Amino acid sequence: MAEETIFSKIIRKEIPSEMVYQDERVTAFRDINPQAPTHILIVPNKLIPTVDDVSSEDEAALGRLFTVAARLAQEEGLSREGYRLIVNCREHGGQEVYHLHMHLLGGRPLGPMLARRQ
Repeated sequence: MAEETIFSKIIRKEIPSEMVYQDERVTAFRDINPQAPTHILIVPNKLIPTVDDVSSEDEAALGRLFTVAARLAQEEGLSREGYRLIVNCREHGGQEVYHLHMHLLGGRPLGPMLARRQ
């Protein structure tokens, strides 16, 4: 079994967070260290450590990440100008918490995805 994460405790409301959405499949809350004016994390309630650990039984929850992201983007006023969704995987991908999660970022121009190499 995967090791419990801080996100698991947020989902169970054992750790305070600025929760913006929760249902039986996913939970969404504001990032404590926002990288844009809007920075929301959307996580499956089931602990899935990385994208590499996803199975076919997770499809409904992972699809819900996208429908909730679209709903929250609309509610946050991001839909017209645009926003970015990011899922990091493992160390080289920048994953810090090993509980799969999607970042919803917006509210300003976000620039290129990666820094250009010289």
